[in-house]
Amino acid sequence: MKKIVLATALAIGSISIGTAATPIIFHDGIMEEIMLQDFKEISVSEVPSPVVQALEEDYPGAEINKAYVDENSTYKLEVLNEDGTMVELYADENGNWLNM
Repeated sequence: MKKIVLATALAIGSISIGTAATPIIFHDGIMEEIMLQDFKEISVSEVPSPVVQALEEDYPGAEINKAYVDENSTYKLEVLNEDGTMVELYADENGNWLNM
């Protein structure tokens, strides 16, 4: 009987030690996934002209690779700069840049 009690105590103790030592890990990319849920991909030709003009003025030589829009008419642009770097920009429908 003592062996059963001892084995049970060891089993329960090892379970609690094992779970207590396991760090909580957050899934990488959760925030990115949440941000993408609000945006719907659109074709580059659907981006309003004020947004395209603002891009030409503020980022000369940059090209839009992908464009997205949300229900508030906020545009998310994946832009390839002239120097080859990729940038993510946000703008309203009037071509005003937003900090997101």
